[in-house]
Amino acid sequence: LSAKKALHERFHRALEIDPATKPAVYQQLVRSARVLNANYVLELLLSAGIATFGLVLNSPAVVIGAMLISPLMGPILAAGLAFAASDLYLGLKSFLGILGSVITAVFFAAFLVWMLPFQSPTSEILARTQPNLLDLGVALFSGLAGSLVVCRGGGGGGVTALPGVAIAVALMPPLCTVGFGVGSGWNWPIISGAMLLFLTNLVAIGASAFLVFYLEGMDEPEVREAVAPATREEARRGPFGAVIEKIHMQSAIGDIGKLRWRVLMLAATFVLLFIPLRNSLNQLTAETVARGAAREAVRALGAANILTQQLDITQESVTLRVVAAEAVAEDKVREAERILIQRTRKPATVNVRKVAGEEELAALRERLRQPAAPVAAPPPDLATMRLLVLERVQPPLRELWPSQFGQLAGYEFGYTETGAVLRLSYESPRPLDDAAREVLERAIRSRLNAGDLRFAYEWKRAQAPRQAR
Repeated sequence: LSAKKALHERFHRALEIDPATKPAVYQQLVRSARVLNANYVLELLLSAGIATFGLVLNSPAVVIGAMLISPLMGPILAAGLAFAASDLYLGLKSFLGILGSVITAVFFAAFLVWMLPFQSPTSEILARTQPNLLDLGVALFSGLAGSLVVCRGGGGGGVTALPGVAIAVALMPPLCTVGFGVGSGWNWPIISGAMLLFLTNLVAIGASAFLVFYLEGMDEPEVREAVAPATREEARRGPFGAVIEKIHMQSAIGDIGKLRWRVLMLAATFVLLFIPLRNSLNQLTAETVARGAAREAVRALGAANILTQQLDITQESVTLRVVAAEAVAEDKVREAERILIQRTRKPATVNVRKVAGEEELAALRERLRQPAAPVAAPPPDLATMRLLVLERVQPPLRELWPSQFGQLAGYEFGYTETGAVLRLSYESPRPLDDAAREVLERAIRSRLNAGDLRFAYEWKRAQAPRQAR
């Protein structure tokens, strides 16, 4: 006990904390866990609305505005205090408050997204669907910073007004991303990824708060005795205290409420989160290494000679496809493959295709330099969509089609479960070669601003024109 007391005193001296303020901080956190009031609900809905529109508009500045008014940190820090002080009433109150806040924010965001005329995921949304261990580190440091500010008085705005500490940075945006996934038709990859990010931040911030409040000595008997009258009065007036007392929950928990069991519960939660976060970080690392290796491989092939490049990364192999203006020596191709294999430690293949004809090469280079047209807003009905698709697809398609190869007989544009498909029908003496197809597809994707557009071809042999004698 004396060693624990000495630890608390050293913590107080190091951070210049007045022990006499601990009961006030405790009561402040208890008040911050109150979610059944108009102010909290209003701040929650405003923050969720701003974050949702910021994500849909792909505006980081608007998303940051939502972070500044998010009230979620109150119940989360209170949950960390409940773990540190083994306060069952505060823990139950905080848990139900967090759960209610999550449900409210998610379905309010889903309603807003459902009301919008379009539900296209933006980069701000997609950035919150693939969390990794780095996000866990950010949440841990944020939780430590916020808890330390609270220990030293909480600032003028109290627990729920800590914008300068950047605690709420990754709480409301992931929840609204979950709401986007729900409102856009239950998009499970977006829902699961964003919910994993929120749970990561929730657990990390709560664990950081637990550590700081335990080191501060919030579980000391004199602190609990000082706040006991106010806590008992609030519990008596509320529904949770009566339930706990009626079923004797506090005594039934027994040894589970001891420090070692609380630490084990937090550790088990971290282990469950660690596995998917580690896998995501490993995938991100592999992709980063592969892209760096691809740049080095392109330099080995002769970067000035390369028109386009595409890197395909799987768990088993790496494939680099390039289109070159001139033929590439076989030894350079082997050297590029060696670089990929050495850097990625996976089987690697380099496919090089040469564009035929200087005139075609110059024309294609000029077309590739043309800026992509802006993406039109999704139409309200199928008839309007058909007209918009014709206006978007037909002019660039007829402009980019290499007429020297043959005549474009027709085309079909449609959508499948895996994305958009453009089917081209043409008549020519011989089919388009692979290099011409790849350059044509790259130019069309660029003009239509559709990086995932897939192509299909229907070739009909046409008789070559006879030359005049």
